[in-house]
Amino acid sequence: MAHPIGIFDSGFGGLTVFRAIAQQLPAYDFIYLGDNARAPYGNRSFETVHEYTLQCVRWFFEQGCPLVILACNTASAKALRSIQQNDLPHIDPAKRVLGVIRPTAELIGNFSTTRSVGILGTQGTVLSQSYPIEIRHFFPDIKVSQQACPMWVPLIENGEQHSAAADYFIEKYIQELLAQDAAIDTVLLACTHYPLIEEQIKAHLPRHVQVLGQGAIVAHSLQDYLQRHKEMDERLTKNGEVLFYTTDDTASFDKQASVFYGQPIQSQFADVTPL
Repeated sequence: MAHPIGIFDSGFGGLTVFRAIAQQLPAYDFIYLGDNARAPYGNRSFETVHEYTLQCVRWFFEQGCPLVILACNTASAKALRSIQQNDLPHIDPAKRVLGVIRPTAELIGNFSTTRSVGILGTQGTVLSQSYPIEIRHFFPDIKVSQQACPMWVPLIENGEQHSAAADYFIEKYIQELLAQDAAIDTVLLACTHYPLIEEQIKAHLPRHVQVLGQGAIVAHSLQDYLQRHKEMDERLTKNGEVLFYTTDDTASFDKQASVFYGQPIQSQFADVTPL
């Protein structure tokens, strides 16, 4: 039986992280699951996000995945800690679930000279305060400003990311972020959808401000994790096989997903709800 790495997102955005992971670790087997039928997660309650994410994590375990990556900032912010501390010990203590917030928090201070960073994310990620809390653990001297960008994901998922409306909301949220702290010199795209509008974001930022995406950071972090945890690495199968699943219509998923992943995708339907 194959033992792939599971990559989870509420929809399409996690594919930008998965693309970097697959490039970094091409020998490994992977399963990607998008819970598109219940997306977006960004404005849902902590309890709902935990329930949905845990259902999907259990589904991954049923597919033989001993390791699952929540390539979703909202799921990482609202569900990861509870799953790690409360659910995994009862389900299977030998399995692991990791997120995208900690790897980014561990490194972000290395990029900032002014010690002022900005976070652009969904309403759920911002309200969770996960980034300020995690960054404070590693870089207590850094000032963190956050800006929720609720219009960006709907615009991107409706193919309107290059429209005048998108440009208006990109500029609006960036100006609101910079108004919080003029010293910001590093901006994190804390939503996996945002790499699709990275160039427009950069166009509305001062030239000296650098923009960080999460794909490469998470991919390098996962590689490091597997080097440090040989017992997990040895459990994972390495046939270079990649499978895609969605909880919604496969044809529409394939069309949208190829934009995020950068190449054609053929998905299968997954029913993650318990019997």
